[in-house]
Amino acid sequence: MAIECNIEARGKFLRLVLGSLSIIGSIPLVLLTVVYGVLDPMVGWALIGMSWAGGALGIFEGWSGFCVARGLGFRTPI
Repeated sequence: MAIECNIEARGKFLRLVLGSLSIIGSIPLVLLTVVYGVLDPMVGWALIGMSWAGGALGIFEGWSGFCVARGLGFRTPI
């Protein structure tokens, strides 16, 4: 099955921005886990991994124009 564009330019832009912010926003989590040791390593790395995975998905959706939720039949406002 080929991936075809199912979101408009506004949705693509929003997904790119939010995906980038998610990855950039994980920097404090990395610092709190690795450098300062405030967070438990198991919890910290789980949060970092989820942040990076969500950010990567958002960037992919913005770049390709394919929304996974819409592909599954859910209606999204943007």
